[in-house]
Amino acid sequence: MDFNDIQNAWNNEKNENVILPNNLEKIQSVHTPLDIIKKNLKNEFIYQIISIVFIGLVPLFFDFPPKMDILFYLLFSLFVAVCCYYLVKLYFFYQRLNKITLKTKDSLYETYFDIRLNMELYKTFGFALTPFLILYLIGFFYFQLSKIPGFIAEEFTNFQLLALFSIVVSSMLFMGIALEWWVRKFYGKYAEEIRKVIDELKEE
Repeated sequence: MDFNDIQNAWNNEKNENVILPNNLEKIQSVHTPLDIIKKNLKNEFIYQIISIVFIGLVPLFFDFPPKMDILFYLLFSLFVAVCCYYLVKLYFFYQRLNKITLKTKDSLYETYFDIRLNMELYKTFGFALTPFLILYLIGFFYFQLSKIPGFIAEEFTNFQLLALFSIVVSSMLFMGIALEWWVRKFYGKYAEEIRKVIDELKEE
């Protein structure tokens, strides 16, 4: 390879790495949906922490008996452990978003796929909490039924068993629909805006 071939190869390599002003402007436009995602994620931490504290105070609001308090807080401790695991992961995701510098297509791709991955993580978080929701509801209704004079747990009627089954099924359906709606509203539609920019860059 002579000097001219080396120079041509060098020029071609440089041209591949050059980002046109128009492309750079498109990449920078992603900051708007990205800022909204970061803002929503920050608010999410606040909502989650308030919710955890509120749930922890439920026995005080409803005057649970001492034995039920023990069972409640045993379940609550597991609930908090699951919340902490996922909230820590989402916190690290938030920190990554804060450190992102969108100047290349590669950084844009990485950011988009990181957002999509953590959207799925958020859904997993919601589904991981579903069993706790069901158990809380069952415990709450049992507590309310126990106030009825002559109520005996072993004498559940078919209607009560059907109601219990309905609670389980409706809770799972509610959580599934609510999670899809929530993720779509606060994260999904902004991720789609970033995806559109990526598609536009591919076409050029």
